[in-house]
Amino acid sequence: MTILYIAEADPMAAVMSSGVLAQMVREAPTARITIVGSPESAPLFRDTPGLDRLIVLPGEATADWLKLWDRLKGRRWSVVVDMRGSKLSSWLKRERRAIRTDDAEPVHAVESASRVLMLDEPAPPQLFFGDEVVATADALVGDRAGPILAVGPGVDWIGKRWPSERFTKVAASLLGAGGPLAGGRLMLVGRSEDRDAAHTIRFAVSRDRVIELQGKLDLLETAAALRHARLFIGGDSVWTQLATAAGVPALGIYGPSDESLTRPWHGAAVRGSRSLEEFRVIDPGLNQHIQHMMDVPVEPVVAAAETLFRSTEPPVLEPAHG
Repeated sequence: MTILYIAEADPMAAVMSSGVLAQMVREAPTARITIVGSPESAPLFRDTPGLDRLIVLPGEATADWLKLWDRLKGRRWSVVVDMRGSKLSSWLKRERRAIRTDDAEPVHAVESASRVLMLDEPAPPQLFFGDEVVATADALVGDRAGPILAVGPGVDWIGKRWPSERFTKVAASLLGAGGPLAGGRLMLVGRSEDRDAAHTIRFAVSRDRVIELQGKLDLLETAAALRHARLFIGGDSVWTQLATAAGVPALGIYGPSDESLTRPWHGAAVRGSRSLEEFRVIDPGLNQHIQHMMDVPVEPVVAAAETLFRSTEPPVLEPAHG
């Protein structure tokens, strides 16, 4: 069986759809899989079981698609799953094609992706980690005992950025005396350019309790490192979705974006007093250089994090009586 999976170019979108690919891997464990992605999204899938080829589509120009078609046209595919809704999938020889189309009503990205295969239940995000990726991530996390709070302050637009000093207060509350992760460590994830956004967050705990990963790991390695976290807090970003794909309870902080479409699956979301529609009055295109997130205070984020922590605590097993 041969499967062609065309992933979204945007890595955040690709992560949210990743459960569909994981579902196919489980249902067809002997299939040979070819995955197409962008330079940013393709590396997320490099450890997928059954991977035959990982192809990077460098751009969206017609010439890029024609070159891709030339590489793929010689094979008859058992299944083509096209998460980009491209014309390419209609040009290929295949037994079955599943293509993403616009939803009649907006739904969460995980639900939207799952509809492509008409799954009975939405497929939660899931990435696969090979031994090398795990070893790289584990070496930086270390094996010190205690819970880990992961924070990803980086976002792709200043309008979604929550002030770093507020992240600091949240981290200090959760990791400090009396907090649900008291005495634990603080993990900071993101790209190199996110280091400035995390500058003050490092001071929430003593330096020996900080795991600094920003700029040290790629996206898949970051997800592998996040497996060790007990709780994650971030914005509407790829880092929040990576935590979700790693199985970590994740809390997303929202403002000028729609949490009903991208909130952490099986996680939680918190927003300030303004609705998305109110943000659009100020910033119709949601693209201006405005710090929209200033109206989200610390207290509801701490409360939501504590609630998420309690709701995801493993059950305490009662001792067996003879």
